Amino acid sequence: MNEVVNIYTDGACKGNPGPGGWGVWMKWADHEKEFCGGEAETTNNRMEMMAVIEALASLKRSCTVRLHTDSKYVHDGISTWIHNWKRRGWLTADKKPVKNVDLWKRLDELVRGHEVEWVWVKGHAGNPGNEKADELANLGVEEALRAGAKKQ
Repeated sequence: MNEVVNIYTDGACKGNPGPGGWGVWMKWADHEKEFCGGEAETTNNRMEMMAVIEALASLKRSCTVRLHTDSKYVHDGISTWIHNWKRRGWLTADKKPVKNVDLWKRLDELVRGHEVEWVWVKGHAGNPGNEKADELANLGVEEALRAGAKKQ
């Protein structure tokens, strides 16, 4: 039986747009992995997506994944909206270009290599995995702020 990799992801932004971060906490069997990153000028939705993208990109082989996100944008986008966006040539129902299409295309590509169950969790509600991912996302914001300060 394929072992399930539980992944918790979160994004954070100080201002929207503004400096942002993403965080990932993964757990499988008796293993854990955590990592984060950030960008000096971004949006919360992009950081939510980057967390998922970085998590899936870090997997070294095809896996069964249970991916937890507190982002309705990511959850609904990947499990519902993306099918029609692709059918329409990456246009929304009102014929406008899909926002963050670069990330949606990358996510769509990464998902193909895995069996992914998408789980929406309420943010800031005491879920230990979500709280850990949130903590990591905020570390990513701090890294982005420090990196931005060094450039000036």
